[in-house]
Amino acid sequence: MRKSSHTQGQEPLRRGPGRPRRGAREGPPTRELILREATALFAARGPEGTSLRDIAARVGIDVSSLHHHFPSKDALYDACFERVHEAERAALAPLVAELARTAPHGGAPFAAALRALAEAFVDFLEEHPHTTFLWLRRWLDPARGTGLDEAYALPLYGEVERVLLEAAHAGTVREATPHVTVRSLVWAAHGHVTALAAASPAERERERYEFRVWVRRFLEALYGARPDAGPAGAGAPAGTE
Repeated sequence: MRKSSHTQGQEPLRRGPGRPRRGAREGPPTRELILREATALFAARGPEGTSLRDIAARVGIDVSSLHHHFPSKDALYDACFERVHEAERAALAPLVAELARTAPHGGAPFAAALRALAEAFVDFLEEHPHTTFLWLRRWLDPARGTGLDEAYALPLYGEVERVLLEAAHAGTVREATPHVTVRSLVWAAHGHVTALAAASPAERERERYEFRVWVRRFLEALYGARPDAGPAGAGAPAGTE
């Protein structure tokens, strides 16, 4: 007689939370799949319009399995921002380092590094549009999740601001308000991605081209002239130097 796989009177071993069902199709790890689907839903609906049940259904697991990876919706929401921030930093950090290297000398190398960084940021957002819509929904509710900005936006942008300020102190560029410059580019790029989402295929190509032209003109207008072309800080409001 064939022996039972468990002792009489005992329950058979059950699949633990978050473990894939036997015979399940191979794919991304469950945690990564949860983050991917949650990011898409939070970007489309915001945190108030997204439930853990919605996310679990998209992933194909039950809510208890989702809780095995993330104890609450707030924890999952935070993890989505951490995920997009890590991807953004991986794409941009080498270019920020190159910008810092060229800042003390200015000239064509610095201008090229700045343009490369700005264009890489635009490329990243175009390739990861959920990043834009995740942040836009966060910013539409200023009272919620203010710590997300400090953790996942300001550190990277702050590095660029410091490089611009150091270049200004070295006399290689004129820059009185680097935080305004960085913020303007960031918001313009997010607006560009929003425009792409609503555009037809033909309009998208024109939007991509025209926005990149604008980025170059914006940077050239700010940093194209050498500081010795006029008084330091020329054009800046009084008291900002």
